[in-house]
Amino acid sequence: MRAKNAVRLVLATLALGPFAALAQTPPQPPAPALIEPALPADAEFARNIAHVRADLLMADALVKDRDWVDARPHVNFPREEIYGVIRDELRAYKTPPFDGALRELAHAVAARNIKLYDRALKKVEVSLVAADFALQARQKDWPRFTLQVAAALLRDAADEYDDAVANGRIVHAIGYQSARGIVFETDRMVESVAKDVAARNAAALQTVRGNLMRLKDVFASVSAPKEPRADAAAVRKLAVETAALMRAVL
Repeated sequence: MRAKNAVRLVLATLALGPFAALAQTPPQPPAPALIEPALPADAEFARNIAHVRADLLMADALVKDRDWVDARPHVNFPREEIYGVIRDELRAYKTPPFDGALRELAHAVAARNIKLYDRALKKVEVSLVAADFALQARQKDWPRFTLQVAAALLRDAADEYDDAVANGRIVHAIGYQSARGIVFETDRMVESVAKDVAARNAAALQTVRGNLMRLKDVFASVSAPKEPRADAAAVRKLAVETAALMRAVL
């Protein structure tokens, strides 16, 4: 009952005004921070895996545009910032080590070699898929687990966008691109369980999809534009509401 009430509350809140108009509305007080409780071990591991995917998703979009310079930090982040955190957990989650593959990927981007890039990316993906299978074997309700992890992930998109935008300008392209990768990875995660979620709560899924579409519209450009399509407070507000709905949907 509480979950259903939470869904109704979020839906009612979202109905008050379209996100498309937020960029033209007067400045509003910042939305409350998306504060997460400590995640269970499985969810924390899954969120870190999602972060790897988000950065690689962003790097891949840049590589497709042959923007090798901007792609470099996004292939480096997983190895520099995430792999050390999950290294000791890989065996428990039956995930083959992939630090060597991440180094190969970074080298391929630095060398601007698309063949080496494709080969290294496939190696990384093998390990990420293995992590998915191990997590699924440990979770009785995979759709609910996926949405909980996606909700936690979305917080980080708002944080990255906060760092990217200042005085009505995008001042840190890497922050914009990191936020973009997270938003698109969140959308991929939701779509991966959409059929099961729709069977339980089609209306809530429709709202989540609509919100993510609005967020994706903010990040329509792969390269960071000079002027943001929405301010940081608007993006955080929508991220907070969407995360709350994802937690309550099942």
